[in-house]
Amino acid sequence: MEGRLFTFFGAIGGHGQEWIILSHLALTVVIVMLVARAATRKMALVPTGTQNIMEAYIQGVVSIGVDSMGEKNAKTFMPLIATLGFVIFVANMMGIIPGFESITGNINFTLSLAIIVFTYYIYLGFKENGAAKYLGHMMGPVPALAPLMFPIEVISHVSRIVSLSFRLFGSIKGDDMFLMVLLMLVPWIAPLPGFFFLFAFGILQAFIFMMLTYVYISGSVMMHEEEH
Repeated sequence: MEGRLFTFFGAIGGHGQEWIILSHLALTVVIVMLVARAATRKMALVPTGTQNIMEAYIQGVVSIGVDSMGEKNAKTFMPLIATLGFVIFVANMMGIIPGFESITGNINFTLSLAIIVFTYYIYLGFKENGAAKYLGHMMGPVPALAPLMFPIEVISHVSRIVSLSFRLFGSIKGDDMFLMVLLMLVPWIAPLPGFFFLFAFGILQAFIFMMLTYVYISGSVMMHEEEH
């Protein structure tokens, strides 16, 4: 337990990393499902309560993607991106609450999310454009440049996995370390402004992940628009 803050799950099953991550992942999923259930249990034409909040969230997610891929495509891919954003948001907020840890502060989890996004938009690229057109797009406009452009494009796409995973992991891990030091130095009242900034950064990181996912998917499904 040395070098770690107290966690409720750690008190139950020990502070081994696997147990801490799995238990907090399970709690995150349960919270997401409970909120989704509360929002859809009694659907009303005039939304109130949780339904109102979730509808506002979904509209916000769609508006993020409108500029990059249009309203129709933004609504098509909204379920995936809204789910990713909500899970990341809940996980980020959990790390702010004393006694809990954020699973987004673990590179294995953020890397898994990045690989899901990478695999999905590559699949969409092949599905929407065909293998020949999609790979041909990665070889540049001039055939003579293909030996140079193709490796650069491959590296660029793979680097997106690193960018998505390490940006989220680094930010949340830094927040966790900041919170740990803050609570050790001044455990009462004084840390409250710090909690506000951590809350804001948690929302920002969820927003960035959703926005980049929209951009990557847009690049795969709207190649014909780029060519024009």
